[in-house]
Order: sequence, then C-alpha cells, then structure tokens
Amino acid sequence: MPAATPPAATPASRDPDEIKAEIDATRAQLARTVDELGARLDVPARAKESAFRARDTAVESYRESPAVVIGAAVALVGLVVGLVILRRKRAASRASQTRRKR
Repeated sequence: MPAATPPAATPASRDPDEIKAEIDATRAQLARTVDELGARLDVPARAKESAFRARDTAVESYRESPAVVIGAAVALVGLVVGLVILRRKRAASRASQTRRKR
C-alpha cells in the first residue's frame, strides 16, 4: 500500500506572511530571469565585452612575450600585403587577356 501523502495546503489554511514571502521570492527569481535574458539579447554590449576581453588578452600576451606578438603582427602584415599584390596581379592579368580577345 502506498505511503500516505500529506494533504495539500488549502489557500484558507496558509499564513498571509508565508504567501507574501513566496510571492516575493517568485518575483525576485522572475526579475533575475528577465535581467539575464536582457543581457543575452543585448548584442552591442556583448560585442563590446568581447572586444575588451580580446584587447586585454592581447595586451597580456604582449607583456609576457613581446617578441612573439611583434613577430605575429609582422607575419599578418606580410600576409595582407601579399594578398593585395596577388589580387592586383590577377586583376592586371585578366585585364590584359580581355584586351587581347577584342
């Protein structure tokens, strides 16, 4: 035979202070949930936070080993310059091929 369950508290048998405390707790939980959802949906604030975090990481990396960071920056600049030169050569080559076909 299953164990007897205690009778559910009826609204008339509950203490008003207990009801108010429960309402306040529920209200506080709902406010936290709404604040969390608002923070998740605030894309500009999240982007700024991510940018600050990336900047702080870069500064910390530079302080720990500046030679590595400078080397990576030089490599990145070299890559960008190389890509620009390559695209210009391809564009010039295509332009000269187009002129020959005419």
